[in-house]
Amino acid sequence: MKTRARACLFVTSLFVTACSQQDRVAVATPAVAPVADAFQREHAAWVRERAADLGKPDGWISLIGLHWIEPGTHSVGGGEENAIHLAIAPDRLGQVEQRADGLYFQPTEGVPITADGTPLRGELKLTPEGAGGGTKLEYDGGKGQITAIKRGQRLALRVRHADAPARLAFHGLDFFPADPDWRVQAHFVPHPAGRTLPIASVIGTVTDTPNPGYVTFEKEGREWRLEALGDPEKGLNLMFQDQTTGKLSYGVGRYLHTDPVAADGTVVVDFNRAYNPPCAYTDYATCPLPPPENRLAWQDGNGQRERLAVLAGEKKYALAKH
Repeated sequence: MKTRARACLFVTSLFVTACSQQDRVAVATPAVAPVADAFQREHAAWVRERAADLGKPDGWISLIGLHWIEPGTHSVGGGEENAIHLAIAPDRLGQVEQRADGLYFQPTEGVPITADGTPLRGELKLTPEGAGGGTKLEYDGGKGQITAIKRGQRLALRVRHADAPARLAFHGLDFFPADPDWRVQAHFVPHPAGRTLPIASVIGTVTDTPNPGYVTFEKEGREWRLEALGDPEKGLNLMFQDQTTGKLSYGVGRYLHTDPVAADGTVVVDFNRAYNPPCAYTDYATCPLPPPENRLAWQDGNGQRERLAVLAGEKKYALAKH
């Protein structure tokens, strides 16, 4: 019996089928289970990390306001008399002024505010959020945070607070069961250099965004295509809608990030890691929207339209208002 088992192991390694089906299953099964277990563990860890990131004191669900600024000087604070009324803040926090060269903040005397960790003593020009980070004002002992954002030619104050009701009510995320079949092998097809794609946002802006190419993959007997953003050498950003959008998943659509594209053009698109944009959790985000090309729809010669149902990734958030 031992001789037969050793022979079976040997021939299986050479892809010879002389052994019985029962023997081959007995040899192969121990290798399969650890792979599946590792996939589930890695996915569960990723979901926990995402929930922890959302739930941070300055995460997306801590947003309490987005205030667009008009030219001139405006008082800022928690008191009702302020031109810019903050949901959680001292009665009079300071004043903000939009000038030709940017946005300036002047703190109210005696109210402790820091700018990038340093006590703020006088007027300061706010650098908007961006690749460099942007100026971060903090109040309430660091629980409150104000940054500036720029969308097109408009400037706004984005306000967070660790005691935001949405953060205090946060109860975690809901995902479809992790399924290795939704971790698909895709192929990246580059566009000519310099191509852009107009990307709209929930606030009505449209930005021409670098569009390096698209990915194709097969699912349910058909080939599907998604236009990609980002840098192929660092990882692609995909925004999409599918048949579950507005039903089981968030109504705007979902986002997905990949690893870098391989030299041969292959890239793994793991739909288990499709996630909701920030506007699924707050009215104070300015999320980009999936382009029309990424609705995962297909039309046959008779005009019948079919859509792929991506039963993977993040579902609707229970407290979402959209």
